[in-house]
Amino acid sequence: MTKFATFALALGLSASTALAGGYVAPVVDVEPVVVDTKPASTNAGLVVPALLLLGVIAAVASDDDDDDTTDDDDVAE
Repeated sequence: MTKFATFALALGLSASTALAGGYVAPVVDVEPVVVDTKPASTNAGLVVPALLLLGVIAAVASDDDDDDTTDDDDVAE
C-alpha cells in the first residue's frame, strides 16, 4: 500500500510540474485560399455531339446499297 501511495504522490508531483506554465492555446495562422477560376469554354459542350454527328455521317457515307449483280460465270480465271 505504501508503494502505491509513493507512486501516486510521485505521479501527482510530476504532473503538476509538467503543467506549471498553464495551458496556452496554440496560435494558428490561417492563410487565405486562392481559387483559380477559369472562364467557361463556350464550345466544350459541342465536342461530343460533333463527334457523334461525324460518326453518323461516316456510317451513312460508307453504306453500300448498290444492287450490283455479277455472274460468277463471267469471271475470268
